Amino acid sequence: MRIDILTLFPDMCRAVYGESILGRAIAKGMIEVHARNIRDYTLDKHNRVDDTPYGGGMGMLMQAQPIYDCFGALCEELGARPHLIYLSAQGALLTQRRARELAAMPNIALLCGHYEGVDERVLRAIVDEEISIGDYVLTGGELPALVLTDCVARMVPGVLPNEEAYARESHYGGLLEHPQYTKPYEWNGMRVPDVLISGHHANIEAWKRRESLRRTLERRPDLLENAELTAEDARILAQLRETQEDPA
Repeated sequence: MRIDILTLFPDMCRAVYGESILGRAIAKGMIEVHARNIRDYTLDKHNRVDDTPYGGGMGMLMQAQPIYDCFGALCEELGARPHLIYLSAQGALLTQRRARELAAMPNIALLCGHYEGVDERVLRAIVDEEISIGDYVLTGGELPALVLTDCVARMVPGVLPNEEAYARESHYGGLLEHPQYTKPYEWNGMRVPDVLISGHHANIEAWKRRESLRRTLERRPDLLENAELTAEDARILAQLRETQEDPA
C-alpha cells in the first residue's frame, strides 16, 4: 500500500512516519508513505500558495492551483488516480471500520489544509471524501493526516506481527478493549485477576470478552448499537445491565 500526504510541511510529516512501527514497516518495504510539498507547485513568483478570501473574513485561504497541480503530478507519477481524502473538521468522523476499508486500497492520498482552509473549487474538482478525526479544530491537516496514516497502515499485512495484534483492540469489532495487566502480580495493593494466571484459555477468553462488553457498556454505550455481537454477548449485556440497575 502507498499513502501520499499533500502538505505545506513535509518535514513535519516525515519526522513522525519515519519512527517506531510505521518507520520500520516503511524500511522493510511493507508500506510506502511519502510527503509531497504543495508549495513546489505554485506559479507565484513569490512562492505563495494562499490569498485573502472573497467576501471578506479572517485569515488566508489555500489557493486551488498549487493543490490541483500537486495532485496532478502525483497521479502522473503513479500512473493512476489515488483515492484523495481531505482532512477537514467538516468531514465524516474517522472510524475503525472506515480505516479498515481504506487499508484495502492500494493507494490513498491525504490533502492537508492550512490557514483558514482551502478554495472550495479544488475540493469539488479532485477530492473523493472528507474525513475528520474529531469535533475540534487544529491549525492544519498534518496531525489528522498522520493519525489517519497510522490508523490505516497498522492494518496492512506485515506491519504488525499478526492480525490478532490489532483485531482485539478497542473499536476494531465495535467494542472497547478489555483491561490489561503485566508484571508484577501485585502492585500498590492491587492484584492481577486470578483468571488471567489460571492457564485456562477458555476461561481467559470468556473473561476478556465479558470485560470488553462491560467497559463498552460503562464508557461508550453508543458503540453497542453497531457492534458485532453474538447471542452470548447479548445475554452477557443483559446481565450487566441488570447489575447496573440493581447494584445491590
